[in-house]
Amino acid sequence: MGGASGTLATLVAADGSTGHRFLARLGTGTPAMRDLSDVVHQLCLLHARHPDVIEQAAAHSREAATAEWLAQAAPAFAAERAFVVRLVAAAGPLPSTPGQAASEAAIAAQRHALDMLAQSDRAGCADGTALALILDWPAIRGMLDLTARRLGIDPPDSTLPPVHETMTVVDALAARLSTERAMLFGAQQMLAQHRGLWDLLEARASARDRH
Repeated sequence: MGGASGTLATLVAADGSTGHRFLARLGTGTPAMRDLSDVVHQLCLLHARHPDVIEQAAAHSREAATAEWLAQAAPAFAAERAFVVRLVAAAGPLPSTPGQAASEAAIAAQRHALDMLAQSDRAGCADGTALALILDWPAIRGMLDLTARRLGIDPPDSTLPPVHETMTVVDALAARLSTERAMLFGAQQMLAQHRGLWDLLEARASARDRH
């Protein structure tokens, strides 16, 4: 895989959720249910809202290359949001964690950053934000599926656009250098927000372990 799609795939692999040590730790052995519960609660705060990142990007993008992809991704990600909300309801209250006010402020800042990216008027930026979110989501979805099974819930099938289709869109979008740069900027910043989320979740788990 070369070109813009290869660059974005490398970014997602290096800077996305899949490489974060806390997610890897949760996927090993039998993680504490309070840690899994915290994951779904914080993901709900970040992504399970309307309009979400994909919907905002679809409303702001003027790129023909991504129009059909965004139209497919929007309802699919809405279903993912609904899955997160269902898990939050099943998991029960947010686990008691020291520093809750600071955590809420951090999530609010991340949500604002994603909103700004998804509503950017810079050609390609909103699209890159949405593309990176969909490419990074499988790692997150794996943790959601694990949580669902612990809660006795059968995870629904994902209807998100497959990776090969998404990568085709990435290369089509990158036909203009300025658009490619903006796309990669949006993608990098979106991945940075996910890294920040996992950093926060790791810190919250450590704080609970100490108390």
